[in-house]
Amino acid sequence: MEWAALITWLLTAAGGFVLLLVWVNRGGMRQKEPGNRIRPPLIMSHFLLAATGLVLWIVYVFSDTDALAWIAFAILIVVALLGWTMFAIWLRRRRTTEAAETDRPAEQNFPVPVVALHGALAVTTVVLVFLAAVGVGS
Repeated sequence: MEWAALITWLLTAAGGFVLLLVWVNRGGMRQKEPGNRIRPPLIMSHFLLAATGLVLWIVYVFSDTDALAWIAFAILIVVALLGWTMFAIWLRRRRTTEAAETDRPAEQNFPVPVVALHGALAVTTVVLVFLAAVGVGS
C-alpha cells in the first residue's frame, strides 16, 4: 500500500509541478491585486507542504517508522485543504461570465485535463496514505 501511495503521490506532484510552472510563467507571482485569484502565499504553501510530506513519505517507505506515516498524512490533509481552496478559487473564476476580461489571473491558463488529473490523483493519494498509515496491506 505504501508503494502505491508513493507512486500516486509522485504522479500528483508531477501534475502539480506542471500547474505551478504554468502559473509562474503566466505571472502568478505578481498577482497581488484584489479579486478572485490564487495568491503566491497560498500556492507556495501548498507546494512546499506537499513536497515536505512527500519527502517524509519516502523516508517512511524505506524506514517503516509509523510516526512518519502519520506525520506525512497530517501534512497531506493540510495540503488537500489548501488544494481545495485553490480549486474553489479557480472554478469560481472560471464559471464567471466576464466577456471582456482584461485582468485574467494566471491560474485561468491551467489546462483543465491536468487540473482534473491532479485532483483525482490527489484524492487517491490521501486515501492510499491513510490506508497505509493504518496498516492495510502490511
